Parts: sequence; structure tokens; C-alpha cells
Amino acid sequence: MAAQQTAPGRGLRVVAIGGGTGLSTLLKGLKRYVLSPAEMVCEEPESPTIRDLSAVVTVSDDGGSSGRLRKELNMLPPGDIRNCIVALSEDEALLSKLFRHRFEKGSGLEGHSFGNLFLAALTSLTSDFSEAVRLSSEILLTRGHIYPATTSNIELEALMEDGTRVRGETRITASKGRIKELFLVPANVGPMSQTLEAIAHADLITIGPGSLFTSLIPNLLVRGIAQAIVESRATKVYICNLMTQANESLGLTAADHIRALNRHAQKQIFDYALLNRTPASDEMKAKYALEGACQIANDLDAIEALGVIPVLGDYLEEAQVARHNTARVAQDLMQLARNRTRGDRP
Repeated sequence: MAAQQTAPGRGLRVVAIGGGTGLSTLLKGLKRYVLSPAEMVCEEPESPTIRDLSAVVTVSDDGGSSGRLRKELNMLPPGDIRNCIVALSEDEALLSKLFRHRFEKGSGLEGHSFGNLFLAALTSLTSDFSEAVRLSSEILLTRGHIYPATTSNIELEALMEDGTRVRGETRITASKGRIKELFLVPANVGPMSQTLEAIAHADLITIGPGSLFTSLIPNLLVRGIAQAIVESRATKVYICNLMTQANESLGLTAADHIRALNRHAQKQIFDYALLNRTPASDEMKAKYALEGACQIANDLDAIEALGVIPVLGDYLEEAQVARHNTARVAQDLMQLARNRTRGDRP
């Protein structure tokens, strides 16, 4: 296993696991470190670089354009995958803008994004969603590989604290109850072999940011993924959300998020947790308070008690919503991974 680890300065192998806007946002930050072998020759030996970047993406979405295509064409939901393809492509390229284009009118077209329809067409041609994803990535010249967490058609089911069960991601997100445990239906689904191989060879594995129960945990429930993460010699980092989320994580601290991930994986996963220390503005706090949400509390002692090293950074950026500063997150992730390969501590 040690022979598969990348020497410092020659590029890291990185696997980013998640879903929703959180994963695609992170990929934009990591992409700037991805160099081809030819480009790497010109880099200074100590420059932080990525030689191989893989995204593992949850495929449980059943709402919006993705949900409609899933129901009508019996295919995996393409939305989160599409966002990752665009994130890893050249942002200014016409094809990237085309993939993001959403039709505002038209019978049958309204609400669909071109990227979703493109993936649907390629899936129909190849009869293989994962091959459609690979071909789409090739067409857009992405700087990385994108793997669905599973190629099986799955649904989410949540056991709520009041004992009721809620089936389907959209219904779970809309539910007012607190989620106790999450399940995949069917339960015993497997990942792509490429996913397990990428995890086994990784120098850095990240989980998050993203919705705890509908973007992050579903990946860990796919048979073999959690065990592969534990067995990998990679540096494993949880990137904590900035704010709690209605119907997903209200009232949960940073340590609570880690506990939920470990509980569903049935493993202790993380070496580090990246935590934001920048306070939100009063205006942003008031906006989130309307949904009962607030900044996630960094309970550092509880995190350390879980065997996880907290790493604090100024990661908050404010726009219409709170977003991670992807450049700072990516920079700190690269530093953690390179420290670990050198045997240093932060």
C-alpha cells in the first residue's frame, strides 16, 4: 500500500465525496491544483499539485429536472453529476455555460437543464449512465474523474425520532421531524470498482460540505465505500458546513455531524475536520434564523474526543447565501495532505 502513495511535490491523488452544491463548489477550488504530467514537469518540486482528482457523487435526488428524468426515463438522477462535470471543466468555455443552461419555457422542456438532457441522451445511446458521465467529462475536458456513488437505482428512507419513516429525498427534505437514521432502498447496493480503486490509492479523501443526510451520508451507505475509506492510508478530512440546515441538521454541532457520519458508516472515519471561524454578519444570521438555522457551533473538545483534529479557517463567504471560500478550503486541504505525506503534524 505504501508504494502507491505519491511522493511529495509530484502530485497528490484526491477523492472528494459528497453531493449537491457543496461538492461542486469544492471541486472548483481543487481543480486549480490539477496538472497534467506535462504541466507537472514545469512545476517547482514543492508546489502543491494534484495528479488525479476523483469525485464520488450521491445519486438519490428525486426532485426537479433530475427527478422528472429519473421517473420518465428510468435513469439515475443527473443533476449533481452535471454540476460536478461543469465544476471540473473550464468555466469560461461555451460548453460549460451550455450545460448550465436551464429552459424557462417550452412544453416538456421547461425546468430542464441542457446538461441533464445531454446526460439523458448519452445514457440512452450507451445504455450505461457511468459511461455517459465519462463521455460527458471527456467532451468538456474536465480535470478529474466523476463516479456515481452507485449505479443502482436507489431511494432514501429516513427513520425519524418520532418513529415514523419517510421515503424519498424530496419528502425527507420537506419533513419537519428530526432524522434519527438513514437507509438506502434497496440496502445492499455496491459502488463502481473505479471508486474503490480511487479511494484505495488516495493521498487525500474529503467528505463535505453538503447536506448531512441527503448529500453526505448516502455515499457511506453504499456497500464497501466506508470500509474502503477506513482501510485507505489517505488523509481523511471532514469539511464542516457553515450553517445548520432546516430539516437536516438544526441544533447539531460540528461534533454531532461527525458522530452522525461515523454512526452511519459504522466506522471512525476522519483524521481532521475543517471548521469555519468567521462569524456571519447580522444580516446573514437573520436570514437563516427565519428557518431556525444558525452557524454551526465548533465544539472543539468534543471533536478532539472523537479522535479528530480540528483545523480552523476563515472559510465563510457571503452572497445570497453562506458559501465556502473554496480557494482557502482547497489550500488548507492541500497543506494537510502534504504534511501527512511528509509525516508532519499541523
